[in-house]
Amino acid sequence: MSKKVSREAYEKTRSYKLSQWLHGTKDPFLGEVEMRPQEEYRESEKLLHEYELQHQSIIERAYDVEHNAQVRLFQKFYNIFSVVFCLCLLFILLMGVSYLPQYGHMENPVNNEVPARYIESGLQETGAVNIVTGMILDYRAFDTLGESHVLFLATCTVLILLRRDKKKYQETAEHNDRIYEPKNDVILQTAARVLVPVIEIFGIYVILGGHLGPGGGFSGGAVCGAGLILYLNAFGFAKTERFFTGKTYKCMCFGALACYSLAKTYSFFTGANHIESVIPLGTPGAILSSGLILVLDICVGLVVAGTMYTFYVMFRKGGY
Repeated sequence: MSKKVSREAYEKTRSYKLSQWLHGTKDPFLGEVEMRPQEEYRESEKLLHEYELQHQSIIERAYDVEHNAQVRLFQKFYNIFSVVFCLCLLFILLMGVSYLPQYGHMENPVNNEVPARYIESGLQETGAVNIVTGMILDYRAFDTLGESHVLFLATCTVLILLRRDKKKYQETAEHNDRIYEPKNDVILQTAARVLVPVIEIFGIYVILGGHLGPGGGFSGGAVCGAGLILYLNAFGFAKTERFFTGKTYKCMCFGALACYSLAKTYSFFTGANHIESVIPLGTPGAILSSGLILVLDICVGLVVAGTMYTFYVMFRKGGY
């Protein structure tokens, strides 16, 4: 019969220490060997000098143009190829110019039935007094739709490249915003209070009167976008984002492009190939005339104004 021992005596036995070692509950070397903290590794000055010499030697051999036969051969080939390419391009351009008709000839490409149709029948077919607006928003409306989509895609690209993480850069962005914005600038803010409403009203007028005279969605949208930028510079992001945010821009542009696409697809479907359109043109010269041109002008103006403001915000702050 074994003898019963105390807990303290049992912990001093070899069997107890062996069981701890087998179960991994105690490191046998912990507290039994001398341990010193690891010192930070520092390269000697001699070794650093040798590394620098090796690096400089590799750079000199890699960029030694004078003694590198392959680089010299490539430069000669590049120079010869550049001259040959320029001569071939010049020959092609001169050949193309030689086949052009004489200046002022009646059979020139610009003197064909297309511009004559725009000028002679534009008012009757589009209802727009402004021939240019009738051309770009009726005859060539799909081209203008493509241009509007190009603006939207350009804005998306800028958003992808310049957008900052709100959680990571919010404090830094707001700090920079407080530095660079003219806070409490009485002259700028007073001028903005007077000019911004006038600018926005004039931009809306240019958009709505695009089918009656000079103007339209592109020019009117640029005026409205300039007004938003002036308001932002005067009063800052906090006040501007009360009514115009990134979500506002996305909804506005998507709605305008969708409205443009649906309206013009329907118009071309019912009006192409001499099929009479079901949309009345109205009385030429009236504000509610020219069919869908007024609606399309508004859509283009919204896209242009939002794109201008978004470009400015992204390049300045990296987000709304």
